[in-house]
Amino acid sequence: MSLRLTDIWRYPVKSCRGERLAEARVEQWGLAGDRRWMVVDAEGNPVTAREQPRMLLIMPELDGGGDKITLSSPDLPDLVVPVPSGAELVPANVWGDGLLASPAGEEAAAWLTGIIGARVRLVYLDDPRRRPVRPDYSDPEDRVSFADAFPLLLTTEESLASLNDWIAEGPKADEGPVPMRRFRPSVVVSGAEAWAEDGWRRLRIGPVTFRSVKGCDRCVLTTINPDTAAKGHEPITTLARHRRWDGKVWFGVNLIPDDHGPDAVLRPGDPVEILE
Repeated sequence: MSLRLTDIWRYPVKSCRGERLAEARVEQWGLAGDRRWMVVDAEGNPVTAREQPRMLLIMPELDGGGDKITLSSPDLPDLVVPVPSGAELVPANVWGDGLLASPAGEEAAAWLTGIIGARVRLVYLDDPRRRPVRPDYSDPEDRVSFADAFPLLLTTEESLASLNDWIAEGPKADEGPVPMRRFRPSVVVSGAEAWAEDGWRRLRIGPVTFRSVKGCDRCVLTTINPDTAAKGHEPITTLARHRRWDGKVWFGVNLIPDDHGPDAVLRPGDPVEILE
């Protein structure tokens, strides 16, 4: 069976809308430009769409040179935010991982506060080398951006089709089918048997080798419609019936790259080889 990379997604601001890419460079901490920005509260804690679903309607766009980001929303005029210099650093954390980040300034803070309805600000991870990956699943040199825990997330089209078949047979069939966007993957693969990714340990996508280090346990963020920000029950209800163990529900696998740099570029259509 021929496996192929079918989609690449990047999420410039944690918990905001993603963008589909025609190609992406793999860096040590994930796809270039992925989750280098984060919305935080006064204590530096992450503010996410789990609690603030309208964040999914914020559309970030990185400029080609990487020195600014444009934020768009149905609620406010667009805002262009320059990348902070890194001269000022403030405490931030990602689910208990403390690190320093560079604040984006008062204009960005006011813009986001106007959408979220609570005082927040935008910070930028000027040096991703500050954040190591969880040591129980990684090597000492591995790093990650503001993503929840790992540099990339892989999902497969066949597993989504299987899940949607289950949803269609269940009590919340009217909430299906759910799109892949609900799961916020970095890379999407086709050509495998449904749920085959559970058993992958090492794989090559195009020129890049990855370790598949842990399944991805899913949260209520997947139940929020990314187009409307409306909350539902699926896919968590169905995953709880079919994909529940260790007290969690599972969809997708987390990847750590072994290759990164200027030649480590992924493109849809790239072959995928399971090495282990």
